[in-house]
Amino acid sequence: MVSPGTAARVHGGADAHGAARWDFSTCANAAGPCPAALAAVQAADATRYPDPAATAVRQALGALHDVEPSRILPAASASEFIQRVTAVTARLWPGAVRVPRFAYGDYAAAAAAWGRPFVPQDVEVPGTPSQCTLRWHADPTSPLGQDGAVARDDSYCCPAVLDAVYAPLRLQGASAWTASARDAVFVLHSPNKALGLTGVRGAYAVAPRDRGGAGYDVLACRAALEAAAPSWPLSAHAEAMLLAWATPDVHAWVAESRTTLVAWKSDLLRRLSARGFEVRPSVTPYVIVRPPRPVAPSLLRRHHVAVRDATSFGLPGWWRLSAQAPSAQDALMHALDLLDGGLP
Repeated sequence: MVSPGTAARVHGGADAHGAARWDFSTCANAAGPCPAALAAVQAADATRYPDPAATAVRQALGALHDVEPSRILPAASASEFIQRVTAVTARLWPGAVRVPRFAYGDYAAAAAAWGRPFVPQDVEVPGTPSQCTLRWHADPTSPLGQDGAVARDDSYCCPAVLDAVYAPLRLQGASAWTASARDAVFVLHSPNKALGLTGVRGAYAVAPRDRGGAGYDVLACRAALEAAAPSWPLSAHAEAMLLAWATPDVHAWVAESRTTLVAWKSDLLRRLSARGFEVRPSVTPYVIVRPPRPVAPSLLRRHHVAVRDATSFGLPGWWRLSAQAPSAQDALMHALDLLDGGLP
């Protein structure tokens, strides 16, 4: 069991120097932005408050997922929901948080913020399972981009969340999570990744179906999450993005973009393998790689190339890279050539 800490959060994307010209550090869809979603966001009326109840959004997303609109929980972002569900469940069911061993750092950061110990899923501590009152799952996983294990039946004795934000970017295979398994957990969605619109902050969770035999009060948990939400969880731009996400045309575009991403990923891995990089398999456009010799990501940043240092994920010496267009790949290879030649 790991005690709460105060480690700084690490993310890909823009930093104090702004956005890199060639950015491999985030998992956003590099084939984006989705034209229809971008047009919807640009047309949003930012001069007026959006509906605080997000009525249209709940109805549209309920229809998309074939659930009652009341099961749709809008969130300001995936990270906001992570903080909220960690806080609410800490109050209702105090205890530790179980997280995947290699996972998005905000799960542990939220646990630390609310004074909750956290336990990696592959670490067995005697007596720990009964003490964990919030459990995180992911499919596909991040940073590895691999298939996520389905929750065991005993996971449903307490609130559990399936982080499915990268599910739309799965490039091969199919999720092992059945509809029944998803119905038993909160399923977190953040469409801005798949749409290539990560600057638009907006997400939602699909709440579990009320199961009379569950080990906790699902409706009480859902009500507490609603009560803890901001008065306007969605901006006008987030509302527009989520309404666009619920349309068939946008999902058709995402499906077509995956074909492009498959080709870009194949080219990237071929070029890196030829340079001696070690590559871990993934089912997503992003992948974990290790250079044949240590290279500080900050050196690449000097050449306007950003990669995600995976040290904060527990993988020192590795990078997480997302599949990018050929021009970006050329820039990465050129930067590597310069560093191999001894240039700063």
